[in-house]
Amino acid sequence: MRLNSLKPAPGANKVRHRVGRGGGSGWGKTAGRGHKGQKARSGGFHKLGFEGGQMPLHRRLPKRGFTSLTRDDVVEVRLSDLEKLAVAEVDLAALRSAGIVPHGALGAKIIVSGKLTKKLAVKGDVKASKGARAAIEGAGGKVEVIETKVEEKPKKEKKKPKPEAKGGEEGQKA
Repeated sequence: MRLNSLKPAPGANKVRHRVGRGGGSGWGKTAGRGHKGQKARSGGFHKLGFEGGQMPLHRRLPKRGFTSLTRDDVVEVRLSDLEKLAVAEVDLAALRSAGIVPHGALGAKIIVSGKLTKKLAVKGDVKASKGARAAIEGAGGKVEVIETKVEEKPKKEKKKPKPEAKGGEEGQKA
């Protein structure tokens, strides 16, 4: 078998219908579109999801959920990824330079997936799950996480209701 002798399977390549080329072809006059109606006109196909004026399904169903804008801020890192690292101290910069974490990530979290035999020191914005922390400490390493405290905003005081004017309905017109 040679490249110049390759052919498509019999019946695989069909000649396309050239419609509107005379009555003798069988696809002349209306060119397979039938008589009149929206589908017979040029540009006569409605938009996707259009149900003839009936409220379309995608508008009848309620909106649900949302796309989190912060979903890519903290990246999951596997123990097997840490095993491949050539550094002893693991922080966000080391993970970025190794290509494990994208440059836009604000933090990382180590999860249990794979095995770790190296002694590593995890520092900075890299957190670890309970199982990952146990695996790192079991291999002789340590996890030092810098806890960032989120300050709560002071609550607004409720406005006191205005005291009612004494004397009943003096200022009101009858």
